[in-house]
Amino acid sequence: MNNYQIGIDIGSTCAKAVVLSSDKKILQRVLLPTGWSSVDTAEKLKEALGPWLPEADTVATGYGRACVPYAGRSVTEITCHGRGAAYLFGGPELTVIDIGGQDTKIIRLEQGQVSDFLMNDKCSAGTGRFLEIMAGTLGLRLEELCELASTGGGTSISSMCTVFAESEVTSLIGRGEKRENIAYAVVDSIVTKVMSQASRLLQGAGRVCLTGGLCELSYLRQALKKKLGRDVLTSPDARYAGAIGAALLAGKGAA
Repeated sequence: MNNYQIGIDIGSTCAKAVVLSSDKKILQRVLLPTGWSSVDTAEKLKEALGPWLPEADTVATGYGRACVPYAGRSVTEITCHGRGAAYLFGGPELTVIDIGGQDTKIIRLEQGQVSDFLMNDKCSAGTGRFLEIMAGTLGLRLEELCELASTGGGTSISSMCTVFAESEVTSLIGRGEKRENIAYAVVDSIVTKVMSQASRLLQGAGRVCLTGGLCELSYLRQALKKKLGRDVLTSPDARYAGAIGAALLAGKGAA
């Protein structure tokens, strides 16, 4: 067995890589925009990971996992995100809400293993891409949108389709609705969509965590917490959950 384990998660928006030591401690994190070519992104990750690769077992996951020729094998996103969340948050029962660039994954873990999951990959509503489009329509960055949303209220967006929702936002702007109220409606629509998707898996006991590229948006987490009626955990490493899980699975004999 090699001295290190590397996990690579090439998502639709960002690519993440994590290097683990033999005792499963994180030694390095790499974060890059995926861009238009997963092949090019994989090469950039290879450069960044250069000193570690010769002595590492490597597993790839995510949207672009087939574009990582130097990985020993690839593993599905659900398995890797579940394993990574269990590493970060532990507990006998855990529900993972992973809001990515173009999909949202809800993963139910029991004793650290995936017992059930749901995945929205046919519509961008309720994803990071939806939030980016709405923020752009309002002339804001994601962080600014969420900060503004925390001061708004009293407005809603009824459409779950990104195209029609953007049209609703444009109409609200045209009617002179306050920008903070529109921002509130945008975030609320994402939370409502995620909760609708996750309701079946959230009926049981156990903790809930938020992973993915939006995990550091504190207002989004607070909005989820309010809808759920229970705490929603996160961590600075939560956006690396897929890469961490892939790294954990890189060791020989890992299940």
